[in-house]
Amino acid sequence: MKRIKAAVLLASLLVIVLLAGCSGGNNNKPGAAEQTRELVYAAAKDINDMNPHLYPGSMAAQAIVYESLVENTPEGIKPLLAESWDISEDGKVYTFHLRKNVKFHDGEPFNAEAVKLNIEAVQSNAAKHAWIKLSTMLDQVDVIDEHTVQLTLKDTYYPTLLELSMTRPYVFLSPKDFLNGETKDGVAGYNGTGPYKLDEHVTEQFAKFSANEDYWGGMPAIKTITAKVLPAGETTLLALQKGEVNFVFTDDRGADSIDVEAMQRLADSGDYQIVRSEPMNTKMIVANSSNAASPVSEKAVREAIWLSIDRETISRTIFSGTEAPAETLFSSNVNYADVGLPKRDYNPEGAAKLLEEAGWTNGGGAAVRTKDGRELAMKLYYDVNSSSQKTQAELLQSEAGKIGMKLELVGEESQAIANRRSTGDYDLLFNQTWGLAYDPQSTIAAFASESAYLHTTSGIPQAEELYRKINEVMLSTDEDARKALYKDILTIVHDEAVFIPLTNGSVTVVAPKDLQGISFKQTQFELPFERMSFK
Repeated sequence: MKRIKAAVLLASLLVIVLLAGCSGGNNNKPGAAEQTRELVYAAAKDINDMNPHLYPGSMAAQAIVYESLVENTPEGIKPLLAESWDISEDGKVYTFHLRKNVKFHDGEPFNAEAVKLNIEAVQSNAAKHAWIKLSTMLDQVDVIDEHTVQLTLKDTYYPTLLELSMTRPYVFLSPKDFLNGETKDGVAGYNGTGPYKLDEHVTEQFAKFSANEDYWGGMPAIKTITAKVLPAGETTLLALQKGEVNFVFTDDRGADSIDVEAMQRLADSGDYQIVRSEPMNTKMIVANSSNAASPVSEKAVREAIWLSIDRETISRTIFSGTEAPAETLFSSNVNYADVGLPKRDYNPEGAAKLLEEAGWTNGGGAAVRTKDGRELAMKLYYDVNSSSQKTQAELLQSEAGKIGMKLELVGEESQAIANRRSTGDYDLLFNQTWGLAYDPQSTIAAFASESAYLHTTSGIPQAEELYRKINEVMLSTDEDARKALYKDILTIVHDEAVFIPLTNGSVTVVAPKDLQGISFKQTQFELPFERMSFK
């Protein structure tokens, strides 16, 4: 009997083992036990260089590895690595009292010396950070004691705390990772203080992050996060359906890996949920006013493009109503942005009239208007990884063609488009504002930055006045004066039609049905993965 029982028991164990082996392919499906330990998200591009003091890296990935002194929240600026701070009466000196017993991932202590070293490393690469006004305002960094550091500005600058809360560059890397006391020429490692550590990175394949067991805020519930590089569109959708990945979200260029219809099919399957943030940014077409060789340097052409765009159709058919039509550069919920700017509604007849009055004619019924022997032809650059941008570009091309404008569509990687924006090698390109947490000051400061929108704004007649007012508003300590300056700035760029709004964008997450704690920060560039857990 004992032998029979033993044989039965052994047979039962073998069946269990076989069943477990047969079910191995399902371990990555939503709700499977394995997923209580790992979240795998699809990324259209590699995480790239994770040096937090430079800009090629994925902001979503950097945000879980590195931290700033303060955090921007719906309730205002809150403590992060600094527990508290004092601001001098003249607004030029900020004294930060640092959180104690915080360590970098490599065990090095986070202290005032580390803060000083990191901030000075950023400042030593000034040209790279010219777009962020704080980099030009910082005068010196002083260590008061082990857990107290003082920042002195050259002048009062009201967005100081906001810019210190950004995903980069004012975040902190272990001093052991510096090369010759600097970070501008590369780093030896990627050890921050954040809730996750970078464990493994295979370029253009995946990056694996593990929970920081010694995290000062408590160890995250999800122990492993993997960023898997996949082409946007059908490939990512199939990977979600097969359980090879279980999470997608809007990336830091405003692109979604799958379109709205595909998202809805996943939600209808019962395995996934869709979670959307409130509107955070304005998606737009940026026009190069400084390129005298291009028709887009003319205000009338830019206005005609604006009038030829059917935003209601874009909102309804491309985004299924999830993104609202945008009439101005910033939505009215952005600070200082509700200034009563006149609308330019969809009006192709009005657009054609503007072009005719500006000398762009199509005599003889030519398909493309001409002026002084030149065709009204321009290139529009879009992110090749964004299906929505491609679809919008095709719609814009069709509408422009009806009024005699020729748009050549060019799809490129997001970094290539960013390079074009900074060098001025473009006519028109898709872009987006910095977002709710940083605007209007960050996007507006970028109007005068060579690495951002200088080529967009420098060709307009009021360029010098615009730059002067931008400088004044950042230094202003009077609220009424600040409001008046922002109104003037926004009126100038609106009248010149150099930033052509499309829709108000948000961050969209597609996640397993049993993932809880999904929330958003005051930025479109980060997700608080450390707050998430599986049921």
